Amino acid sequence: MLKKLIAILFLSIYVVFATELHELFKLPNLVEHFIEHQSEDKTTTLINFLVMHYTSADDGDGDKPKDMQLPFKSDHDGENIASTGFNSFHNIQLAIKSTPIESKNYSTYSTEFISSAYLSSIWQPPKSC
Repeated sequence: MLKKLIAILFLSIYVVFATELHELFKLPNLVEHFIEHQSEDKTTTLINFLVMHYTSADDGDGDKPKDMQLPFKSDHDGENIASTGFNSFHNIQLAIKSTPIESKNYSTYSTEFISSAYLSSIWQPPKSC
C-alpha cells in the first residue's frame, strides 16, 4: 500500500512539473488580477479580460509584471517551443533537372522447365539417413 502511494506521489509530481499542469497553480493570480481590473472598470467581463491578456502582446494597461504571473503567460519553456518552429514554404524555389531514363524490359517469367516430380518431392515424408 505504501509503495503504491509513493508511486502515485512521484508520478503526480512528474506530471505536474514535466507538463504545463503546474500553470494551473497560478489560477488564484488570474482571479486576483481579474478582480483588480473589474474594480477599475465595472464593465470588464471575464471574456474581455481574457481576450485583453491572452490575444494581444501588450494589453496597454501598464502592469506587464503582473500579467506575466498569469497562467500560461510566462515563457520559461520558450527554448522548447522555439526548437519546434515551422518554416514557411513560400520562399523556397526548387530547381528541377530532368534526366533521361533508359527503359529496360525484364521478364519475370522463366521458360526453364521444372519437372512435376521435383515439385511434389517436398510433400514426401522425411527419410532417415
